Amino acid sequence: MELNISQVSTQAAAQASALASLLLLRKTLELQASSAASLVQLAAPASPSGNPPNLGNSIDVMA
Repeated sequence: MELNISQVSTQAAAQASALASLLLLRKTLELQASSAASLVQLAAPASPSGNPPNLGNSIDVMA
């Protein structure tokens, strides 16, 4: 089987395109992981307030 210059050139371009796509995918995944980590940090529970622990535990319904 003999390859001509056109076939070699087409294969090289396809390989370069596949490599570029792979690198773009890898960078996209890294950015998504970084964004997800930031969102997880933002969703972490806030520090407890300075209110006494018994405050807000019961409601007086007698009027």
